[in-house]
Amino acid sequence: MHDLLLIAAYAALGAAAAGLLGAQVLRLVRNRSVALSLAVVAVVTVAAMLAGTLSVAWAMFLSEHDLGVVTTVCAIAAVVSLAVTLILGRRVVAGSRALAAATRAFGDGDAFAAPVGAPTAELAELGRELAATSAKLAASRERERALEASRRELVAWISHDLRTPLAGLRAMTEALEDGIAEDPARYHRQIRAEVDRLSGMVGDLFELSRIQAGVLALSPTRMSVYDLVGDAIAGANALATEHGVRLVGDRVEQVPVEVDGREMTRVLANLLANAIHRTPADGTVAVSARRDDASDSVVLSVSDGCGGIPVDDLPRVFDTGWQGTGARTPPAGAGLGLAIVRGIVEAHHGRAAVQNIPGGCRFDVVLPLPAAPVPQG
Repeated sequence: MHDLLLIAAYAALGAAAAGLLGAQVLRLVRNRSVALSLAVVAVVTVAAMLAGTLSVAWAMFLSEHDLGVVTTVCAIAAVVSLAVTLILGRRVVAGSRALAAATRAFGDGDAFAAPVGAPTAELAELGRELAATSAKLAASRERERALEASRRELVAWISHDLRTPLAGLRAMTEALEDGIAEDPARYHRQIRAEVDRLSGMVGDLFELSRIQAGVLALSPTRMSVYDLVGDAIAGANALATEHGVRLVGDRVEQVPVEVDGREMTRVLANLLANAIHRTPADGTVAVSARRDDASDSVVLSVSDGCGGIPVDDLPRVFDTGWQGTGARTPPAGAGLGLAIVRGIVEAHHGRAAVQNIPGGCRFDVVLPLPAAPVPQG
């Protein structure tokens, strides 16, 4: 046992000396190629084994023949391990350079294409992560381009929608000032109507800015969707009567929801106003609400008789500023109503969708079911 401990001590001393020397060499070549670092590691491994062997041989006074045999075996092992290390190092370097070239092209704006046949699992994983990041950035750039295009359209549409009423207001006020208005009372009513319309547009812009900035404060309370729809229909009855449109709400289930009543009433009011304006006289706007157990959600639907939306326009219906065909006729507004609808619904962790149905289209608002109350006691 004493001899075994002595051999282990000499071997450890020799290997430690070789390891310390190798660590210093690795520190000196840390900024060089990975192939060189791998070669140093291979040499250090064999050198540590040889140093330990020589230390034990010197301590045990091995013959020159035995020492030569041991040294020859270590030398052959060193040559083989160094050759294998250099082959692996060249493969790793080639893979790293290919990955660097692909990353450089990605940085120049091209899509990232991971090199085929990565030499190590780490490089393959890095390539996959860079490919996923490239896809996310491409989607982000596409969303940014769409948002920028939407903003430009919104500015153009807002400018158009503001220019017309402002020109009318100026003409009417000048007529009143010059005393040439034949019916001042009618001019006053028209001015009041235009001011109300402009005030509504400004209010919509302010609401949309709060939604897009993520500062829309919600105060959710539990209520019945039946009451929510009933209040919205009651508020839209006057507009429907004015346009000769029938409002139907007889397919509304009494399902509980947890929403901000004021904001969700605005969602339904916007959908109903949009449906009434697009539905011809003697048409019908139907409101329904049902529980969808498959998705644990409540689905509120508003169907109109607008004749349908062009298929190419369906993906843009909820975009900021979208007004659709023929939207240049009053009271189209600034095309913010449906964008506000989507923003408020998504703030409630829901989603808004639209699809064509025979004779018109249907807007769906999908809201999550409220959590079941925890029993007391």
